[in-house]
Amino acid sequence: MASHTESGSLVFHTNQQIDEIYARLTKTFQSGVTRPLEYRRRQLLQLARMVQDNHTAFEDALLADLNKPRIETTVSEVSHLITSVLYTVENFEQWAQPDPCETKETWRSGWGATLYKEPKGVALIISPWNYPLVLTMNPLIGAIAAGCPAVLKPSELVPTLTELLADLTSKYLDPNAYVVVKGGVPETTHMLDLRWDHIFYTGNSRVGRLVATAAGRHLTPVTLELGGKSPAVITDDCDLDVAARRVLNGKIQNAGQLCVAPDYALVPRAKVDAFVQSLKKAHDEFWPEGDHPLTGSVPVSNIINPRHHARVVDLLNRTKGKVVLGGEIHKDKSISPTILTDVPEDDVLMEEENFAPFLPIIAVDDIDHAIRIINGQPIPLVIYVFSDQEGMKEKFLQRTRSGQLVFNDVMMQFCAHEMPFGGQGESGYGMWFGKTTFDTFTHFRGFINVPTAQEPFLMFRYRPYTNEKYEIACAPGRAKIPDA
Repeated sequence: MASHTESGSLVFHTNQQIDEIYARLTKTFQSGVTRPLEYRRRQLLQLARMVQDNHTAFEDALLADLNKPRIETTVSEVSHLITSVLYTVENFEQWAQPDPCETKETWRSGWGATLYKEPKGVALIISPWNYPLVLTMNPLIGAIAAGCPAVLKPSELVPTLTELLADLTSKYLDPNAYVVVKGGVPETTHMLDLRWDHIFYTGNSRVGRLVATAAGRHLTPVTLELGGKSPAVITDDCDLDVAARRVLNGKIQNAGQLCVAPDYALVPRAKVDAFVQSLKKAHDEFWPEGDHPLTGSVPVSNIINPRHHARVVDLLNRTKGKVVLGGEIHKDKSISPTILTDVPEDDVLMEEENFAPFLPIIAVDDIDHAIRIINGQPIPLVIYVFSDQEGMKEKFLQRTRSGQLVFNDVMMQFCAHEMPFGGQGESGYGMWFGKTTFDTFTHFRGFINVPTAQEPFLMFRYRPYTNEKYEIACAPGRAKIPDA
């Protein structure tokens, strides 16, 4: 029997239906339908049309599911996706070309060593609720470009968006190659029991471990796009007003429910008060007199559901930090952007990713102190540093680890389609974005052709072994090793 979400608005696929979808997509891949570049190009352009034609419908869906402001949906999901698809359409045929492998030794230079780009096979893409359109479709762009059929599993916590995606995907894309599966934890668990050729999961580290364990049973390659506590480091020389405006803007996107949102700020002790004033100034710019982040003309997004709202309120109740801005709670729906000072390093807000519109500020003695705090946490997805000091970049590159290092802004790394994106350790593994998403779903298949005419030259490898053959075999191992 089909099951429903709590709202009763989303009918889940049965396990039998999931198995039938899996079998259909496997048959499609084995038929070779998805391999021709022209097929891939048509599907990519159809994906772009799907997003563009239904721009307002996607805004409506995310407004219904998350109360996400239309401009946030447009900037971070719709426009971003169209740009990503068109960038891929322009370049993927070049990415798909075989790469000759440079050969230095003349005796094997005629073997034609080449890397061929082949689709891995049928992919499973599991996406979260916070940015459900872009985090479902961006991996799909790479899968299509690579020639892979894909099952898409959006979060059941955004039923309006999921239903819309399921309907549109079947209309715009090849239904024998690209399918949205509607389901919750049991249905996802069933899908993870199947043998996929690649799994792409975006979400939290707890579920990421379950996905990786399930994939390990079949030795399936996995991309884990997780999160973590991404710090914003404020230095003595930065423009506090610009830094505050950019940090606060990143913090309020989707009410802080974003894996690359600045999770906490590390601020020189002598600059904390001034930084707070700059944050208040930015807040007043975003919500002028008469407007309000919870009840104004364009309120902040909702916390996803009452359970998560209760978790966030509990954090606010238990923190030892001092609320200097915000802290207002609107029913069980939303919480105003909140700035906290006097936050201890071992505070409850420093235990795990907040995923909330909170910005705890920790006062630091110097940059070395800030780096020690960062290195005392699991490796973050991003480190944001606000500084124009010479040498600061090298200091953070050499002494910290993170998925990305971004100077003087937040979240703008997503504008750099040419740069791979991904985490490290607790923040995930595997890279994606632009060409790297194509690479993620591609098997790089090596090829050589050893001419039979070289048989006399290669006779030394055969038995019977002799001293002469031994000397030939030893020669490469006697190459001169440089002193330094």
